[in-house]
Amino acid sequence: MTTWVPASCTLPTMEKPLRVAEFDALFAERRAGSAWPDRPDRLRLEVALTGGEGVEDRVRDLVARESGCCSFFTFTVVPGPGRIRLVIEVDAAHEAVLDALQERATAVGRDLP
Repeated sequence: MTTWVPASCTLPTMEKPLRVAEFDALFAERRAGSAWPDRPDRLRLEVALTGGEGVEDRVRDLVARESGCCSFFTFTVVPGPGRIRLVIEVDAAHEAVLDALQERATAVGRDLP
């Protein structure tokens, strides 16, 4: 379950599955319909999320906590009408982590309508 979490992450080991579950829940609950994660470049992933009350704050809180333990991530939250675009970037040394995160975001959304 935590295969995308690299060894360089400083989050305590017992908390890693909980953080993965938070991302899974966000992607499963808020990924915008059939919009699959977009990979405009090998070091950049974009995920479209549905908006709603409190969603932007939830996304910002989650990515702030993730940035605190995995400093190789750069997250940009781009709010828009009814949608939030989450842009995730990494350096070349962590491309495999981004690959795994994309696989995870895609997998948890396969059953969405």
